[in-house]
Amino acid sequence: MRPNFTNSPFPIIMLEETDSTNRYLTDLCNTSQPAPAEFTTIATRFQTSGKGQRGNSWESEAGSNLLFSTVLYPHFLAVQRQFVLSQMVSLAVKEELDTYTDEISIKWPNDIYWKGKKISGILIENVLQGISIGQCIIGIGININQVVFHSPAPNPVSLKQITGCDYHPLEILQGFLQRLNTYYQHLQTATDEHFQMCIADRYQKALFRREGFHAYADAHGTFMARLADIEPDGRLVLEDEQGCLRKYLFKEVQYVL
Repeated sequence: MRPNFTNSPFPIIMLEETDSTNRYLTDLCNTSQPAPAEFTTIATRFQTSGKGQRGNSWESEAGSNLLFSTVLYPHFLAVQRQFVLSQMVSLAVKEELDTYTDEISIKWPNDIYWKGKKISGILIENVLQGISIGQCIIGIGININQVVFHSPAPNPVSLKQITGCDYHPLEILQGFLQRLNTYYQHLQTATDEHFQMCIADRYQKALFRREGFHAYADAHGTFMARLADIEPDGRLVLEDEQGCLRKYLFKEVQYVL
């Protein structure tokens, strides 16, 4: 099906179906001259091979949810600072969903939860260019109107299941892009690290299981710990019941839900 541009301040291409919005947008960036503008967004009603973290797929009933990818070119951002992009994207999703319901949180590093259930997944794919980031493709799935889930995923939830209401996914997409654009403009114009510190503080306050001891599992087994810190590179710092600090990169530790 030929893509259609919606009436939007952002360049959005709507597809009826695609295998993966991240893959579609990556191919578009690789083959277009000039490259697509920042915030060019691919959205689809149905995704046949959506990619998630840890190689997982993302279940979505056709036309029920929000499935999209958008592109940025943060050449100004050093590689070692790339985690701030994940923080901003997570906060933009959370804060948009906050306008519809409460108890939305960010499960490190960038899953979006309502209470103990997953409402959104985020996959960020960066292309490095020397010491900076040349391209950032952000893929997001948000459960909007689906009420029955068939995949073995243990804890999905949708906005409709939470509130009982139907929503227009593209309205939520517009709200997210506006929020992310605001964060991104601030990041581009910040002259010091103050903005990143503010983002880090806001991110930590939004984290799932921010308070108290909870169960986690690493290569050595299950343990109880509290969330102590998130380091600038995205490393998770947990303090166990013996007072020892344990630091983890992505995929080195799991939440026991």
